[in-house]
Amino acid sequence: MSETRKTLETRALEEGFAALGICGPEAMRPAGERLRGWVAEGYNGDMGWMAERIDWRADASTLWPECRSVIMLAENYGPDSDPMVTLAQRDRATISVYARNRDYHDRIKKRLKRLARWIVEETGEDVKVFVDTAPVMEKPLAAAAGLGWQGKHTNLVSRDVGSWAFLGAIFTTADLPKDNAHDDRCGSCRTCLDVCPTAAFVAPYRLDARRCISYLTIEHKGPIPLEFRAAMGNRIYGCDDCLAVCPWNKFASEARNADYHAREALKSPRLTDLLALDDTAFRTLFTASPIKRIGRDRFLRNVLIAAGNSGDASLAGQVEALLSDASPLVRGAAVWALSRMIPRENLLRLAPDSEPDAEVQAEWVRVSGAVVESGN
Repeated sequence: MSETRKTLETRALEEGFAALGICGPEAMRPAGERLRGWVAEGYNGDMGWMAERIDWRADASTLWPECRSVIMLAENYGPDSDPMVTLAQRDRATISVYARNRDYHDRIKKRLKRLARWIVEETGEDVKVFVDTAPVMEKPLAAAAGLGWQGKHTNLVSRDVGSWAFLGAIFTTADLPKDNAHDDRCGSCRTCLDVCPTAAFVAPYRLDARRCISYLTIEHKGPIPLEFRAAMGNRIYGCDDCLAVCPWNKFASEARNADYHAREALKSPRLTDLLALDDTAFRTLFTASPIKRIGRDRFLRNVLIAAGNSGDASLAGQVEALLSDASPLVRGAAVWALSRMIPRENLLRLAPDSEPDAEVQAEWVRVSGAVVESGN
């Protein structure tokens, strides 16, 4: 099987992957025990799917008992510039690097399937392909396969692509030569921990997702908790701070795949343009984008938080118009944003006589002291 392994690696590089490594399915078990503890602490927040089928996540041999090898592949999506520069542009929005173009899942899965077909043809063995679409712990598997190590920010760090790596997995019944796990090379560095705007790391290698801006802007479905709104700044989808400051990015390079290059419209979009999006315009702008999956209402919630943090009174008219939006999530965020833009007496004049949603009503009471009658 050693010759098969060499040919497989060559084909993976020809497909555009940056690196390939192989481990056994049992390599996930130590990470699985850590996952159980993490979920028990409630650090997964609204992500109930992390707890579902936790036995499958904790042990690849439980997910597929016949699996004998896990082939992990890394894809470089490195940006062409510092993604933190836009954080200072308060009239603009910052979108996580991975979401500035087309959804990577489809792109990677097509190439994984081509490799998987070759494995079947070459070995006659069975395969299963995964790209963040099943209960598979890609990062610890990638570390076990020698592609890098899980840094203190919990993401994979690689000497080939720094912290900018998409991961994909091929499970197979073929017994292929295994790689050695990669050593942890974070040392005493804690740059990624200290840069976090919301202090989401309770300890090195341990993230409380409930405090993480990526979680809050993508996975969290309700209003953004008050304590994190100012810290979000103009981050409207994800957060790259802990990735961007990693010293190992000195080995990173710009993504070769043009599908991962930022679309001009998403490099630093203007808040005024995003505030104007109705559902149709939102779906059009984010066709084939991972952003589309959170929907227009959650997206506008995030944009309104950024608008409020900008303090830009020129946006007040657009924000005021969203006070009557059909979505309570949008209305509530608009109340908070407007409170950061206009004097309190002007805000009081805008308070409705009745508000049907209790959470929006609470926003009005909190920011203005106005007693808004519940419509319920």
